[in-house]
Amino acid sequence: MTFIETVPEREAAGPLAEMYAAERKTRGELPNFARAFSHRPDVYAAWRQLNRAILANMDQRRYELATLAAARRLRSSYCVLAHGSVLMKHELDPAALRAVVADHHAASLDAVEVAVMDLADKVAADAGSVTQDDVDALRALGLTDAEITDVVLVAAARCFFSSTLDGLGTEPDPKFADLDLATREALTVGRPIAQA
Repeated sequence: MTFIETVPEREAAGPLAEMYAAERKTRGELPNFARAFSHRPDVYAAWRQLNRAILANMDQRRYELATLAAARRLRSSYCVLAHGSVLMKHELDPAALRAVVADHHAASLDAVEVAVMDLADKVAADAGSVTQDDVDALRALGLTDAEITDVVLVAAARCFFSSTLDGLGTEPDPKFADLDLATREALTVGRPIAQA
């Protein structure tokens, strides 16, 4: 599940026990990503606060597409599976999601969504390579500077979270194995799904 030994739920106390209980209540299970932060629940709490602040300023679909682009670039199976599942629940059918993951330029996305994914991908790949032209392209499509900032924030925050999970060897939760085979294979871009 991880390269480190995480704190078992039965041994959790204080802020960690509260974190575990909150995740179990929200998700109906204790996800592997929460266990990965078991030695630093304060950092996880700070991540959640940051992520909520970013999302509060964005349309959910735009947030998920930007997250997906960054996670795909980082080869984070966990984050692609998780955010792909959110998109399938609310926005895209499995075939459309697979098309977006394979090549968002050839998928049925509008020009703004393609440009948002392009910028998120570029930030995750090499933020220093972002140019004024990249920003101007989004402005030309009608995005404000605040909205462009939001896309960069999503990608930069995803770099932290995905890199933490993969750096600790955190495998995606076994529940993702329930996805249909084609979707599961398309969304598993890095580490394999954990065995049940």
